[in-house]
Amino acid sequence: MHLKKRVLITGGAGFLGSHLCERLLAAGNEVICADNFYTGSKVNIAHLIDNPYFEVMRHDITFPLYLEVDEIYNLACPASPIHYQNDPVQTTKVNVHGAINMLGLAKRLRAKIFQASTSEVYGDPEVHPQAEEYRGRVNPIGPRACYDEGKRCAETLFFDYNRQHSLEIKVARIFNTYGPRMHMNDGRVVSNFIVSALKGEPITIYGDGSQTRSFCYVDEMVDGFIRLMETPSEITGPINLGNPGEFTILELAETVISMTNSSSSIIFKDLPQDDPQKRKPDITKAREILGWNPAINLEQGITKTIEYFDGILSKDK
Repeated sequence: MHLKKRVLITGGAGFLGSHLCERLLAAGNEVICADNFYTGSKVNIAHLIDNPYFEVMRHDITFPLYLEVDEIYNLACPASPIHYQNDPVQTTKVNVHGAINMLGLAKRLRAKIFQASTSEVYGDPEVHPQAEEYRGRVNPIGPRACYDEGKRCAETLFFDYNRQHSLEIKVARIFNTYGPRMHMNDGRVVSNFIVSALKGEPITIYGDGSQTRSFCYVDEMVDGFIRLMETPSEITGPINLGNPGEFTILELAETVISMTNSSSSIIFKDLPQDDPQKRKPDITKAREILGWNPAINLEQGITKTIEYFDGILSKDK
C-alpha cells in the first residue's frame, strides 16, 4: 500500500514544478505548491486546483516558510537568462537565501530535500561530455554568474547541511529540458524557435549555430527527479539528469522549421557573453544508480511541444 506523503514543491507552478505536482498527486501524495509567480503561472496548475490533496501558496522562498511536510523539492528559481538577468540580485538571493530557508525547514522537520541544480554549474566547459566530477569553468563576475554561482553556492549549502546536520539531501544537475508548459517568452531555444516558426517569423540564432545542447523531454526529467528522491539516504548526488543526444543549435532550428512546415528564415546575431559552446551530460551515474535512461527522441518530444504552443497561439488569435 502506498503511504501518502506530504510534499512541498517550491516553484511548483513553473514548467518543471507543475509536471512534478501532477506526477506526485497521481502517485497518491498530498502536494503543497509554493510559488511567487515571478515566472510560474497559475495556468500551469489550474487543472489541479480541484484536487483535495493539492494546495497552492503564494510565497517567495527568500523568506522563511513554516509548515509540516515529509519531503521538499526545491525548484524555485528563474531558469532562463532573460528572467534571471532581469533581477540578478534577486536571482542570487533565491538561490542562496532560498536554499538556506528550505534547508532550515528540512532540518527542523528531519525531511528529505531535493535541490534542482543545473548543468550551468559547469559553466563554459573544457571537458566534454560533462561528468559530475568536473568542477566547471564559471565566470564569477559575468552576467550569468547570478544563476551559475548562485546554484553552485546552493550545492555548497546542501552538502554542508548534509555533513554538519546529517540532513538527507538529493542534488540533481539538470541539463536543457523542454516540453509543454515552457514559458512562451523565456528566451530558451526550443520555445523561441517553435513560437517563431509557428508565427512564420525569422528564427534568431546567436553565434554561428555550431554550439551544442542536449535536450531532455520534461516527462523523463520528472521521472529522474522522483527516482533520485527514492534512493537510499547515502545517495546524495550530485547526479546529472539530461538526454545525452547532442545537437547543434542550427540543427535544432532546421528540425523545428521542417516539423512545423514553416516559411521562417534563419538570422544570425552575436553570441552573448559566457554562453557555453558545448553542453552534453555524462549520465553514467543516473543509468547505474537510478536505472534512468531517457528514451524520447528529439522529434517525438518536439512534436508534443509544437502541439502545445500551437494550441496557445490559436487561442490568442
